[in-house]
Amino acid sequence: MDNIYDILIVGAGPIGIACGIEAKKNNLSHIILEKGCLVNSLYNYPINMSFFSTSERLEIGDTPFVTTNPKPKRAEALEYYRRVERKFQLNCHLFEEVNIIRKAEGIFHVNSSKGNYMARQVIIATGFYDIPMYLNVPGEDLPKVRHYYDDPHYYANQKVVVVGASNSSIDAALETYRKGAEVTLIVRGPEISPRVKYWVRPDIDNRIAFGEVKAYFNSNITNITEEEVEIETAEGTIHLKNDFVLALTGYRPNFTFLRKIGVEVPDAAPCIPVHNPETMETNVEGLYLAGVVCGGLNTHLWFIENSRVHANLIILDILKKNLAS
Repeated sequence: MDNIYDILIVGAGPIGIACGIEAKKNNLSHIILEKGCLVNSLYNYPINMSFFSTSERLEIGDTPFVTTNPKPKRAEALEYYRRVERKFQLNCHLFEEVNIIRKAEGIFHVNSSKGNYMARQVIIATGFYDIPMYLNVPGEDLPKVRHYYDDPHYYANQKVVVVGASNSSIDAALETYRKGAEVTLIVRGPEISPRVKYWVRPDIDNRIAFGEVKAYFNSNITNITEEEVEIETAEGTIHLKNDFVLALTGYRPNFTFLRKIGVEVPDAAPCIPVHNPETMETNVEGLYLAGVVCGGLNTHLWFIENSRVHANLIILDILKKNLAS
């Protein structure tokens, strides 16, 4: 049974890497399978993004994250986690997507896009960034509609509608405005989200107050065409000429995958997958969750800084079970 790993980890984000580090520190054999590049979600963040957290709160593996910026930027985080992964020489397989996980006679059998593996325990650390929360309106499938945002230069001199009131939406609105876009912000609620970064909030408030960014509150997009968008506002329906729609309304975990591998996920929001918060073990014995996937639709509950501890909780539970067996 030498070909059976102690732990198989799905996802090579910061928390998946942290789980691999803890496994290696405790002499548990491991493999990490990642369907994209290393820290794939962070790689797909906007190019100019700054983290809300300080570098110290993003550290894993007792490895210092050194930066001269008050808040580290995306490029710095990519370099940091790459160096951490190399430092610990983790058994990380990139661009290898997990298709199915099934358990038979106490062993997990994992089929991926490149092979088959067996493991005694499995940790799911897949995050939530892969599936957008769709608007579900006509025209959302047009090429002008984007659910991910990377670089503001692309939208220079264009009429851009940004949907949402969270950090990603507000960053996109401000950055595209400063590259010369004519920006309209569509917000479902009555105000900008209170969770918007405290140093950004005054900026967007002032841009709206001065009329540099047009904002419609208590409003929703109801239709999108090649040349315009239809918006239902508190004052009635309006039509705006438009080149691009950035529908940055959030993302969700892959509930279909979780259910397929046996994890119980309630149908009702917030769809938090069943797990023990003291051990992170799901309803499937030996199958654990780590990181933001634990919050279901409440994607604001878990971040790198407060879910790093999941790695310790999981490995501690595995070690206790090994001693008891």
